[in-house]
Amino acid sequence: MTRTSSSNRFIDPHVLSRIRDLELVAKTVVEGFLTGLHHSPYHGFSLDFAEYREYAPGDDPRRVDWMVYGRTDRLYVKKYEGDTNTQLYILLDVSKSMGFSSQKVSKFDYARYLAASLAYLAMRQKDAAGLISFDRDVVNQVPPRTRRGHFFTVLSHLEGLQLTGLTDISGAIEKLVHLIRRRALVVLISDFYQELAKITKTLRFFHARGNDLILFHVLDPVELEMPFEEISTLEDMETQEHLSYVPEHSRTAYFDLLKEHIEGLRKECRNIHIDYELLNTEKPLDQALHRYLSVREKRY
Repeated sequence: MTRTSSSNRFIDPHVLSRIRDLELVAKTVVEGFLTGLHHSPYHGFSLDFAEYREYAPGDDPRRVDWMVYGRTDRLYVKKYEGDTNTQLYILLDVSKSMGFSSQKVSKFDYARYLAASLAYLAMRQKDAAGLISFDRDVVNQVPPRTRRGHFFTVLSHLEGLQLTGLTDISGAIEKLVHLIRRRALVVLISDFYQELAKITKTLRFFHARGNDLILFHVLDPVELEMPFEEISTLEDMETQEHLSYVPEHSRTAYFDLLKEHIEGLRKECRNIHIDYELLNTEKPLDQALHRYLSVREKRY
C-alpha cells in the first residue's frame, strides 16, 4: 500500500489483482476513496448531484443519510436524490491492445476494476448503471437498470468479457448513439489508440446530443515511460505488425507523438467541456478516483 496522508490509504493495483472477486474490488476501491474525500458530505457522481442540509428538529429521521453520518458524525438530510433522472453508461474498450501489461495488472483488468467501481458507486447512489463493451463494433451491452441485483448482472458481464479485435472508437461510438436515447452520464474507458481527429469528431457529436462525457485514458507505465535501452522489435497487439525500436532515435519520436496525442485529447475535452483523466495502471485506482472526483465535486 501507499500512504499519501494521515487519513488516506490507497491500494496498490497488484493487491487488487490478488482479490480477483470484482464485487470485493469495487467495494474496496469505492469505500476507500469515499472515506478520504475532504469535502463532506460527498455529493455524488451523477448528472444531478445530491444536495444535503443539516438535520433540524422536526425532520423525518428516515431522510437522514446514515452513511454520511458514519463518515462525519453529523446528521444530514437529503434534499434531493437524482435516482430517477441519472443513467450511467460505462463504455469499455475490449480491443486487443487493452491486453498489454508490463506488470501483473493489464490495462484491461485495470479498466474492469474501474468499470466495476463506477457501477458500484452508481448502485450505492440508486442511479441506473449500464455497460457497453466495444472494439470496432458493439460487442456486448447491459442496459442501465436500478432494480435489485442489477449490479451483479454488470459484474457477471465484466467477468465474462474477452479481448477481441481492432480498435475503432469512432466507428463503435457512432453505432452506440441510438442505444443512448436520453441525456446520460457516459464514461468512456480506453487506451485511445486511434487517430486524434477521428476521436475528437466523434466526441463532439456525442456531446452535442446533451450527454455528460468522461474519458478515462488507461495506459501501462511502459507506454508512458518507454524504458527500453536496447534495440528491439515491437509488435502491434492488434495488427501483428512489427516495428524496429532504436532507443537513441525512436524514444524521442515516440514521446513527441505520445505527448501530442495526450495533449490533443486534453485540449479537445477542455474545449467542449468533457472531463479527461489519464490513468497509469501502476498507480492505485482509488487514488486516481479520489483525485478526479474531488475536483469534479468542487465544480458543482
